[in-house]
Amino acid sequence: MDSLTHIALGACMGEAFAGKQLGKKAMLWGALAQSIPDIDFMASLWMSTPSGLLAHRGFTHSFLFCALITPLFSLVAERLHRPHNISLFKWVLFFGGVIFIHIFIDAFNNYGVGWLEPFSHVRITFNAIYVADPFFSIWPGIAFVALLLLKKRSAQRRKWWRVGLGIAALYLFYCMINKAKIDNDVKGILQKQQISYTRYFTTPAPLQNWLWYVVAGNDSGYYVGYRSLFDREDEIRFEYFPRNSNLLDTIRDHEECQQLIRFSRQFYTVEKRSDTLIFNDLRFGQIIGWYNPHEQFVFHYYLNHPDDNRLVVQRGRFAKWNWKVAGSLLKRIGGR
Repeated sequence: MDSLTHIALGACMGEAFAGKQLGKKAMLWGALAQSIPDIDFMASLWMSTPSGLLAHRGFTHSFLFCALITPLFSLVAERLHRPHNISLFKWVLFFGGVIFIHIFIDAFNNYGVGWLEPFSHVRITFNAIYVADPFFSIWPGIAFVALLLLKKRSAQRRKWWRVGLGIAALYLFYCMINKAKIDNDVKGILQKQQISYTRYFTTPAPLQNWLWYVVAGNDSGYYVGYRSLFDREDEIRFEYFPRNSNLLDTIRDHEECQQLIRFSRQFYTVEKRSDTLIFNDLRFGQIIGWYNPHEQFVFHYYLNHPDDNRLVVQRGRFAKWNWKVAGSLLKRIGGR
């Protein structure tokens, strides 16, 4: 999830844990602990872009990191707030729980997390919620503001942290139900449309959980389309993108190329524009793909010009958006 959502969630957890004893300092501890796994963004300061992509949500989002950092937070907090009636064991449960929740909910969007690092490089992803979903984030956000404004002894504080955490949890469960429905529909449609595939995934289109982006294919290429929970048609209008992996033949052994392939989890295509080879990671969707199915992919990496690659995961995510495009998203959510 985005950083602001993690801060708001952590603050609500801190209030739930020790708001009565520590006041708003408990919110600060919760926000800090909920944010600490994202310290891996610093890797981009000295790593190449492909290396940084693999480092992000890698070791700092692993169970081992959670186990190592939790005692450190617990010992520091326990010492700083003496005298108090909170046992070290309770501090460990709190910080362990908050950090675990961060790496747990991050697995629900399409970037994936390295829960088993450094023992395994497998990335876990449930592809159930968009990385920035306002319908998930708004409730912890509102609760966070309310908790900042309310006095320490206010009876309303308990209500607000429950709202912030409870509704967010219910929405996440709702997203999983939507995911199951979409996967069931899409697999049936792929069979009906006689599309063979060895790799497949669905993930929400931007900012909501009702329109889903679909990718299915194999080493030859991928079919890309969109499916709404409210679609009445028993079909998906796919666009086919050839993989063109032969374009990588001269550079396939280069470290950066290998890292990009690993990061993409094999969901990639290659294209040539002018004199430039472009590597597309299909997992992050197309720029306004529901509006223009021929649009380029959000994640595209210039293989021949590596110095031109910055923030490639975010590149074009909201490019070409305007009121017409936003309206087309709402219309497409409504179904065909």
